[in-house]
Amino acid sequence: MLAVENIGGIDETTVRFTPGVTILSGRNATNRTSLLQALMAAFGSDQFSLKSNADEGSVTLTIGDQTYTRTVRRQNGQLVTNGDPYLEDTTIVDLFAFLLESNEARRAVARGDELRDLIMHPVDTDQIDRHISQYQEERSDIDDEIEEISKLQSQLPRLEGQKEDIKDDIGEKRDEISEIQDEIDNIDEDIESKKEEKDKLESRLEELSDVRSSLESTRQQLRSHEESIDALEHEQSEVEEDLESLDAVPEERIEELDDELDHLHTHRSDLDDTIDRLQTVIRFNEDLLDDDLDLFTDIFGDDSDAEPLTDQLVEDEDDLVCWTCGGDVTTDQIESMLDRLREVHREKMEERNDLDEQISTLRTNQSELEEQRRQRRQLQSRLDGINEEIDEHRDRISGLETKRDDLVDEVEALEDEIETLRTDDEQDELIELHKEANQLEVDVGRLESDLAEVTDEIARIEDRVDDRDQLEAQRDELQEEIESLRTRIDRLEAEAIETFNNHMDTVLDLLEYNNLDRIWLERTERQQREGRRNVTKSSFELHIVRSTADGAVYEDTVDNLSESEREVTGFVFALAGYLAHDVYEELPFMLLDSVEAIDSQRLADLIEHFTNYSEYLVAALLEEDARALDDSYQRITDL
Repeated sequence: MLAVENIGGIDETTVRFTPGVTILSGRNATNRTSLLQALMAAFGSDQFSLKSNADEGSVTLTIGDQTYTRTVRRQNGQLVTNGDPYLEDTTIVDLFAFLLESNEARRAVARGDELRDLIMHPVDTDQIDRHISQYQEERSDIDDEIEEISKLQSQLPRLEGQKEDIKDDIGEKRDEISEIQDEIDNIDEDIESKKEEKDKLESRLEELSDVRSSLESTRQQLRSHEESIDALEHEQSEVEEDLESLDAVPEERIEELDDELDHLHTHRSDLDDTIDRLQTVIRFNEDLLDDDLDLFTDIFGDDSDAEPLTDQLVEDEDDLVCWTCGGDVTTDQIESMLDRLREVHREKMEERNDLDEQISTLRTNQSELEEQRRQRRQLQSRLDGINEEIDEHRDRISGLETKRDDLVDEVEALEDEIETLRTDDEQDELIELHKEANQLEVDVGRLESDLAEVTDEIARIEDRVDDRDQLEAQRDELQEEIESLRTRIDRLEAEAIETFNNHMDTVLDLLEYNNLDRIWLERTERQQREGRRNVTKSSFELHIVRSTADGAVYEDTVDNLSESEREVTGFVFALAGYLAHDVYEELPFMLLDSVEAIDSQRLADLIEHFTNYSEYLVAALLEEDARALDDSYQRITDL
């Protein structure tokens, strides 16, 4: 149920709609268009007008157990709306569901405009491009990780071989230690009597072994830090080269782009306001010429002694009263003014399209500069980190070199002391054997440390290899998302083309226009410059195919279509957008108005075709046109 107060030319009315087709039937000036505008207002559209002699108006729409309201009032010369409409955003339904005379989809076909831009208008292609860039960056990072894992995995055979070689070396060293220990035991039996000297000697030998072990460990740590510095310096060189290859991004250029974008957005907002105001004026004047002539009575009063204004207008359609100055004007003058206003409206739309292209180009440039700046900051941060790591390693090396020198001095002192403990050849041999055993123990300790490092490295690589399946799955998901985003626009364009062509063929068969064989859309591509890149842009080309009396086929232009053919084409194009964008899921209504150019029987066939795609179809028709439609359709005549 729809309750209306002070909208268009309506004082107050309540209407109930049933599913299917509802016909608003009547003569001109019976508020049929006003009722459609009231419905649009309830759904959330701003394409409606407040009754001229009222300061406030409202609509209330009840669907099932849900109620939606919209109020409008005059404030400082502007219309201010409030309430809880059916939809928050009506961009799509304004284009493809509210098919009044001023509908952009219908007018675009009539004017021969670029139809692809209209179909794609509800889609934020800039946001899609930003998502694609983000996913590509994430995919690139994952590819780098996977490549790193592959390189690490290729090292596993070498590391496994190195691990086995170290184990073999440890085994050989331990065998040598065992043989030397046997010799030491044999000599010990012969010099048991020299127990005290032996104990002292062994104590020094054991101490020497510990010091040598510490010395070897220190040397190994030094080598490790030196290798780390070599690797870091190599990475440092690569990062510095990458930094040199990137141009510095002046902050003032970023600020200039921000200022340009702000300026263009402001200009575009002003243009939107201008376009909306032009549309309001155009619609108001169209209503005056169509079926809202009751507005004149509201504006200039109703003199009971004078002939009714509506009757005057019916008697002489060329004599009207200007709604701005009150002077006499002709319908031709108003129509001429409307033509000029429509031309200005079209120019403003073209200017807005040009602005959109400029904004898109600047956004692309801005994204490129910001990405370049982000890369430089990332590289500079990594370079600073590398320098800090190199300094840390050098500090550690300095301390380890001091420790190494102290240990070398301690080894030399212990070796000198052991030399003084030699008493005979057996002791000399025992000392040499202990030295050799000590050295072997040191070697074994170093090898075991190497084995631990290799084992840890193998475990780390194997853990990273285990992560690869998950990373590859993430990469596949990102790739699918990228492809989905890339093809979303293509799919939508292709679906719109296919839907239009199929329905156009069906409708032309139904309506039987003479010598009009086919009307169809073709998607073409063209190259154009955006910033520093050449990009491919899609375009929809409308083809009209006719045939002569002798059967010759030729291609015609939109300009040569009859008004009826042009209107039918506009309706079918709007239906293609309605289906391609799944508008029926957003709104179960479709509204038709200003269809007088289509003859009654064809109009009946067209409406019957449209009933398959919307739960509610509300059409404003003249009485003679309404009589050609199915008697089962709901009819509303009293508004």
